[in-house]
Amino acid sequence: MSELSGSQWCARFPGSRSVNDLAVPFRNSVVAFLNALHKADPPATVVINATLRPPERAYLMHYAWLIAHDQIQPPAVPNMNGVDIIWDHPNAVSAAQQMVHTYRMAFVAALESDHTRGVAIDMDITWSGTLHIKEADGATRTISTGPRDNNNPELQAVGRSYGVLKLISDPPHWSVDGH
Repeated sequence: MSELSGSQWCARFPGSRSVNDLAVPFRNSVVAFLNALHKADPPATVVINATLRPPERAYLMHYAWLIAHDQIQPPAVPNMNGVDIIWDHPNAVSAAQQMVHTYRMAFVAALESDHTRGVAIDMDITWSGTLHIKEADGATRTISTGPRDNNNPELQAVGRSYGVLKLISDPPHWSVDGH
């Protein structure tokens, strides 16, 4: 049964926060990087926000953003099998804006992405003081400069050693290819 667009759709087709839902071998790379972060001195704090995103969720996010930002007219949105949403209705723009807000989107979601393929993770990494962390080859890297979060280039180099690459333009996003 079809239903008008709106924030009620945001709870459907939930995304995952589980590393276990990532595709192998990227999952193994993430697990190794996370282990290094947890074993670091001092241990880093890691908050995982997203891993695998179902294609249906990506579809809802993508078109809600485009409608909310006047980049597509609701009647022009293509249908997706299994998602019986009605985009074209009198409150379509407001409903799309509510969806963008509920999804807490900062950027347009791609229809196909590293998240829908299971090769991306959104996570926030922080620590205090000087971080001593092992790289994939076993060498210890000392990170004494800021920022003490995802934006630290030395931390990004450690992630890269494990095959977990940082997308600089998207603060929580790490992936198999840096996109």
